[in-house]
Amino acid sequence: FLFSWSVAAGRAQVQQEPLAESTEGTGITINCSHPNIATYELIYWYRQLPGRGPEFLESILRGSKEVRSPSGRLSMAADRRSSSLWLARPRRGDAAVYYCALGG
Repeated sequence: FLFSWSVAAGRAQVQQEPLAESTEGTGITINCSHPNIATYELIYWYRQLPGRGPEFLESILRGSKEVRSPSGRLSMAADRRSSSLWLARPRRGDAAVYYCALGG
């Protein structure tokens, strides 16, 4: 199972679905809404494995980019009001809290 939680960063509210589930090896998309994002701000994605500290995955300003570990892709909507993290083949060891944060 893969989990995500909501994070409020500064003046802008970042929103995520509270729970996302997938069977092992089945691709999953985790979404993040950031309707008040400013032109210069990036979205940072992290995950926190059980009993561990947060681990930085990738950041994005626009477009999309590959995420190496866990294997997948991070995409920003054309209007930049939302982003999504797609995990191609999640394994049991990828079960974690996945979250996004807004930053300059």
